[in-house]
Amino acid sequence: MHGAGAHRGISAIATRFCRDRRGVAAIEFAFIVPALLIMYFITMEASQAIETSKKVSRIGSMVADLVTQQTSVKKADLDAIMKIGTSTLQPYNRSTPTIIITGIQITDEASPKVKVAWSRKLVGTTYSADAAKDSITTIPATLNIRNTFLVRVESDLGYKPIITWSADGSKTLGLTSAFNNISMGETYYLRPRRGPSVPCSDC
Repeated sequence: MHGAGAHRGISAIATRFCRDRRGVAAIEFAFIVPALLIMYFITMEASQAIETSKKVSRIGSMVADLVTQQTSVKKADLDAIMKIGTSTLQPYNRSTPTIIITGIQITDEASPKVKVAWSRKLVGTTYSADAAKDSITTIPATLNIRNTFLVRVESDLGYKPIITWSADGSKTLGLTSAFNNISMGETYYLRPRRGPSVPCSDC
């Protein structure tokens, strides 16, 4: 009888130990899962941010390439090209880019002036003129060659991480506003492909 009682006591202790181990495992699981989820979302967000940044760069290069292949343009042409440019961001849809296309004429003078020949802008879904004709602008010194023409395309996007974004736009999610809007942008300069300049007849 005494031996049977001891056996039952050992068995009860072993049972409690197994239960305690299950409790420890549950606690460990509760600590590990949030860390794993955070790592997963950070990795996913970083990958998407890098890909979106590349797409913003492609907007500038693609738009500049399309414009410089024309012998002349109109406002409607420039607006259509900018609309095509925005399509490269798909399926990203948390914010809309700003695109500015500027035709730049460098004067034929000993000290050449860098003047705006025409300029169009897309902000969200709104098309409009940007810099005024004949206003002075700036370009990199290496491109400042007298009596030449340049097409400049500026593409900018306020990237919104998925963890700080709400679809209805009524509130911002996340722990801090520092990551609510990450600025991405690129500026491209190209020379005309089919003539000395790309004039815009109604800009």
